[in-house]
Amino acid sequence: MSMNDPIADMFTRIRNAQRVEKRSVQMPSSKLKVAIATLLRDEGYIESFNVVQQGAKADLSIQLKYHAGRPVIEKIERVSTPGLRVYRGCTSIPNVMNGLGVAIVSTPRGLMTDRKARATGVGGEVLGIVA
Repeated sequence: MSMNDPIADMFTRIRNAQRVEKRSVQMPSSKLKVAIATLLRDEGYIESFNVVQQGAKADLSIQLKYHAGRPVIEKIERVSTPGLRVYRGCTSIPNVMNGLGVAIVSTPRGLMTDRKARATGVGGEVLGIVA
């Protein structure tokens, strides 16, 4: 079965796993998903992640983070979809919850948060928001 939007699938798996208070979640791995997991770890939204190689396929395992029994990620959603791509310049990148959340932006210089994209003066495709 082919998957039309693997990033939305990743976000949905994380959202569903946190609703049932799982400690970790597994999904098929890709370079883009690993880059998103790296951003989430660096911003403090997840504990850690690792890529488990099983023969020809690789799985991404993300260890979720909780604080006082509540998930750290309150909101994770896809902005740009395969049917409607959302591109923004460096001055019009969305500011998520007045700076409390982050927007994940795919730029020509790689994947980065909204703050870093504004600081470097580069825009790109807004993949999703996390708060």
